[in-house]
Amino acid sequence: MGALSHLRVLDLTRVLAGPWCTQTLADLGAEVIKIERPGAGDDTRQWGPPYAKDAEGHPTSEAAYYLAVNRNKKSVTLDIATPQGQALVRQLVAQSDVLVENYKVGQLARYGLDFDSLRAIKPDLIYCSITGFGQTGPYAPRPGYDFIVQGMGGFMSVTGERDELPGGGPQKAGVAIADLFTGAHATIAILAALAHRERTGEGQHLDICLLDVQVAMMANMATSFLATGEPPKRWGNAHPNIVPYQVFKVADGWVIVACGNDGQYRKLVEVAGQPSLADDERFATNPQRIRHREVLIPLLEPLLLSRSRARWLAELEAAGVPCGSINDLAEVFADPQVVARRMQLDMAHPTAGQVSFPASALKLNGTPVEYRLPPPLLGEHTDAVLSELAGISSAELQDLRRSQVI
Repeated sequence: MGALSHLRVLDLTRVLAGPWCTQTLADLGAEVIKIERPGAGDDTRQWGPPYAKDAEGHPTSEAAYYLAVNRNKKSVTLDIATPQGQALVRQLVAQSDVLVENYKVGQLARYGLDFDSLRAIKPDLIYCSITGFGQTGPYAPRPGYDFIVQGMGGFMSVTGERDELPGGGPQKAGVAIADLFTGAHATIAILAALAHRERTGEGQHLDICLLDVQVAMMANMATSFLATGEPPKRWGNAHPNIVPYQVFKVADGWVIVACGNDGQYRKLVEVAGQPSLADDERFATNPQRIRHREVLIPLLEPLLLSRSRARWLAELEAAGVPCGSINDLAEVFADPQVVARRMQLDMAHPTAGQVSFPASALKLNGTPVEYRLPPPLLGEHTDAVLSELAGISSAELQDLRRSQVI
């Protein structure tokens, strides 16, 4: 029994932030019913290549992007723009605990599927809205995109090489962090609302948006600005307050060296064969190394270039100097620690044979996450869900399908 196996979630989300939230709830045991457009489905079903491959190695129609965030869900195709579709959603809501949606502000109200309308049917409903800019404020009507919010929320102002360096300038993250963090925050908010409902019987509307989350996750950077009034700069792969604490090129790749104190710095230069760099008063303490960063780093760079990545990692780890490699994903999933933590998940899929995912990072001893269902085919569970939860007969299902409601 999963921790949330007593809950049913109606998922009216698509793309990334919302599906990331609902997949987490599903992994924790909730029954998640994903409502998709008939004939089209979630936009990410078409976001390929790459596509999952079948047993013979041929690409299928299953986009890897869609597969990444939709396991453990049931797919029901339903046209919510039709009165019949809206009525069916209301029937499903009456038997659900949580509804998650990421439509533009006000769009679901046109269909009578907004929070105020649905709480009349289900007073204790937890209704979570995920948008780019929230339900209020001058930007509320705008669509929200991860890339834009990374820029607007300050993240890109502190990410990327310094302007004065070749190729310098702001840089987005390599993954959609605003979307993913928003999905995680939505999950936290839903769990908090469920805990409140257990004590009071009350439902509520959760207003979670990308911009709020992006601003909040600036954390110490934002607090430093608020304390000083000075916007932080971009430092690339270096650290503004610790030296050396950055990426170095080595003979066959790159390594991260993170000397958090003077003792670790001394061990670094001793391993590098230059102990005098620890005795030099310009570099003896971290404040001095910060002041003389532009002198020290060019002295360290040729030393690091002299050995291979494997040798540096072995020697620095043995000396107690924090370090690490920069792995591509092939190296990540072959890493013995990642293997030991079982972070690759393989599941049977009805058309793609076997598909692989990153596993959930949630490790619960008493109620471990469950992997019950592969990402569903479009409309795979329509008949079963509507007949079970809405009492729709086989003949009625045929009529709904002929009229393209499902």
